Amino acid sequence: MAMSLQAQLSVFKYLLTTRMKGVEKYPVVMMLEPLFACNLECAGCGKIQYPTDILRKRLTPEECFESVEECGAPVVTVAGGEPLIHPDIDKIIQGLIDRKKVVYLCSNAILLEKNLHRFKPSPYLIFSIHLDGSEKTHDRMVCKDGVYKAAISAIKLAKAKGFQVMTNTTIFQGEDAAEFREFFDKNMRMGVDGMMISPGYAYEKAPQQDIFLKMEQTHAWFREALKDRKEKGWQFNHSPFYLDFLEGKRDYDCTPWGLPLRNVFGWQRPCYLMAEGGYASTYKELLETTDWALYGHASGNPKCANCMTHCGFEPTAVRDSFSGFGKFLEMVYDFATVKGPQKARATSDAIVASVENGGAVPAAAKPSPRDTAGVH
Repeated sequence: MAMSLQAQLSVFKYLLTTRMKGVEKYPVVMMLEPLFACNLECAGCGKIQYPTDILRKRLTPEECFESVEECGAPVVTVAGGEPLIHPDIDKIIQGLIDRKKVVYLCSNAILLEKNLHRFKPSPYLIFSIHLDGSEKTHDRMVCKDGVYKAAISAIKLAKAKGFQVMTNTTIFQGEDAAEFREFFDKNMRMGVDGMMISPGYAYEKAPQQDIFLKMEQTHAWFREALKDRKEKGWQFNHSPFYLDFLEGKRDYDCTPWGLPLRNVFGWQRPCYLMAEGGYASTYKELLETTDWALYGHASGNPKCANCMTHCGFEPTAVRDSFSGFGKFLEMVYDFATVKGPQKARATSDAIVASVENGGAVPAAAKPSPRDTAGVH
């Protein structure tokens, strides 16, 4: 997993205390889009079709901080568009780190190398690099040659400078599972800290509508691609229960409020993927005035029928893993076994100790002075 152990335990503490308080609807990750503008026009993207006046809009750092504090989620994913285009992106990221939020900065990496000096390594910061497979596949999906090589170069430089880096991959129609198994191996050899993978969502505004998987196709693809994933030692930045769901081993419905989105319009209703419910002015309004029964597989909403993306179903998997101590231990064991015996024991011992201490981070899990560089 891309998160440092300190960051993992802070998230576990949040989930445990929220569960103990009996809170029904709570955010696991907050999605923050401080702009829609991007330097690519990817085939499966639904963000780049806005008119020019919308693409020029930017959230200020203060607006970002207010939204993050209002939401309260322990993890903030900063996306877009391309966040590195935002002139104040370094101030936004540092402000979130100062608030002890686990931050995923999503980027296509085209601008990362020349902007890397604006950031400092931190146990709370992870660069999430868009990489949709091997060179030929990735460049085809982003509709521009040379982007894969730029991303690989940026990943290697960021790792060399001490940053945590993960890849973020979307799967579309016609992708070869065998190719992606080699892709996972190559990422691990490159030293990435984790990989995120999800089937694409059929955005209405996406320029190509015939590239999205149906549910049965998703199950079949992931069963083939992820077979023997534990033995392979692939580090996925997901709950193992979510990976089971992708393979058809678990049956979940969406938790649409689990990853709320704040963008230049406000709080998007109902979820990160759809804006058919308009926008709320506050997170509280989003939670209390959205008719959540209209969304998810059970709702019968055709726009939700084939959705299996992590932003809707990862929160469900997390909720399931915290539904009882047996499920929790199953999740811990499943997650830890892919790390190897020594790392598995260290991770599981730290998590269990955190549970026994009421969510407190064990002293042994706290970072050394070197690990806290950039944390204030």
